[in-house]
Amino acid sequence: MYKLFIANKNYSSWSLRPWLLMCHLEIPFNEQLVNFEEGGSWEKFHSFSPTGLVPCLVDNDTTVWDSLAIAEYLAESYSQVWPIDKLARAWARSASAEMHSGFVVLREVCAMNCGLIIELKEISEQLKKELNRIDELWQEGLGRFGGPFLAGKTFTAVDAFYAPIAIRLKNYNLPTSHVAEGYVEGILNLPAMKRWISEALQEPWRESAHEEEVNNSGLVVEDLRG
Repeated sequence: MYKLFIANKNYSSWSLRPWLLMCHLEIPFNEQLVNFEEGGSWEKFHSFSPTGLVPCLVDNDTTVWDSLAIAEYLAESYSQVWPIDKLARAWARSASAEMHSGFVVLREVCAMNCGLIIELKEISEQLKKELNRIDELWQEGLGRFGGPFLAGKTFTAVDAFYAPIAIRLKNYNLPTSHVAEGYVEGILNLPAMKRWISEALQEPWRESAHEEEVNNSGLVVEDLRG
């Protein structure tokens, strides 16, 4: 059975992506949660991941250490990872790659934190541009392929790649279109997504660097963590 190494559910947006994909598609795996350490986690993570980063999938003697690579590796055994339709699959892969390599400002300004409601100090023009692009992308996918998911009727990897954005949009109260709001609500109500967030809120760990990222960007309005 696969082993999926992840970090704190409260902070790790990259860990969420393959975890949600595998849970929702009912791909069996053993979760291996290794929490972040104060001052850096590279050495600890490097014991199972060549890059010292998460997520990392281990399949017997095979190690796959990147979220997009994990999706592609799983797709070789589980066709439902990507849309069946060729055009939808091409669009989904392109959109996932854009998420994988882009939206740098959003990542920096709106750090992943499942348990905090934050009011940003400001929404810069650069952040607005990225939010507009996400909205444009979502509207294109939902309109072109009929929804309720980005590439059609079923949840696929592209939805998993944008799932952390749904958390950010809600927790930072970021401006979105009505279409995007509906999509966010649908993703956040997925049973696997509810489970991730619930378990994130119950985690006992706090890591100062991740907490400081939020404090640098805005005011914490509410802390939902236990």
